[in-house]
Amino acid sequence: MSRSADRTRSRILSAAYELFYKEGFARVSMDAIALAGGVTKKTLYYHFASKDALAAAVLDAQHRHALAHIRTWGKQAAKTPGAYLLGVFAALESWAATPRWHGSGFTRLTMELADLPGHPVRQAAHHHKAAVEAWLADELTRLSAAAPEHLARQVMLLIEGCLSLVLIHGDRSYVAAAARAAERLAEDGRGQT
Repeated sequence: MSRSADRTRSRILSAAYELFYKEGFARVSMDAIALAGGVTKKTLYYHFASKDALAAAVLDAQHRHALAHIRTWGKQAAKTPGAYLLGVFAALESWAATPRWHGSGFTRLTMELADLPGHPVRQAAHHHKAAVEAWLADELTRLSAAAPEHLARQVMLLIEGCLSLVLIHGDRSYVAAAARAAERLAEDGRGQT
């Protein structure tokens, strides 16, 4: 693909991400994406065969960006699993405080398509969430946490739960409550099976 085509594709992905994140999958038309991306519908369909394919490509690109960012969370002088997890949740709380925050785009788009288990968006979200859980298990292993894979799974539940409740209630204190629960799980060994 030429550099110009790469830039066009990138512009389309960026426009689609902004629209999907702000308005949701169902409410965004290909016409709106073409307009926001500054391309014709013909060009849009040249790069992406369907709205489903575009949404999956958006989440794939977002996965790489988000995972690189997530990998920076919790590293500030964390010497114990509990301290590390407090850093992760502090980063989550900071993210939830950003203007126009609408929660996890992966989770939101998946919920919209809950009745379509084989949908490419659901597959992309599954891939992303599994990669985050694996990263978390690796970090907890590095910090000698008890049963790191099991603890990572429990922490993922706390992350998804608190972010959903922050979105529903508009109350970021759910992140702090989840952080304290994660720290206790890590420090008292209840992460063990």
